[in-house]
Amino acid sequence: MSKMTGMKVKLYIKDGVTGKVLAGQRNASLSRSAESMDATSKDSDGWKESIAGMKEYSIDADGAFVESDEAYKALETAFVNGENVDVYLEFPSGTKYEGNCTITDFSLEAPYDDLVTYSISLQGNGALDTVTGI
Repeated sequence: MSKMTGMKVKLYIKDGVTGKVLAGQRNASLSRSAESMDATSKDSDGWKESIAGMKEYSIDADGAFVESDEAYKALETAFVNGENVDVYLEFPSGTKYEGNCTITDFSLEAPYDDLVTYSISLQGNGALDTVTGI
């Protein structure tokens, strides 16, 4: 079991079967959660019980803006047209977390004395699939 740095994990925007890496990406986070449903009953011996309910996921990423990047252009087109996007996070082992997402936030920041940067928030639509690498 080996540790890895986050710089080796990349966000891809799918274009048909293949994916294009989102250029300039610095950070990405995958959040997964499940609702907690109260399953407490009279035979719970005075302790609350719960079971997992509906699950959801989201992906947030940011990076240096690369105006000519095809993946960024695909995101921009999808955002303007109100379309979902297929994305995946890929680890060096080849493991991928992939799913269909709604773009809920898509920001550009252009500070006076620094790089132009983007940030994006993606809300999962349906299941998040885990594809194990080689």
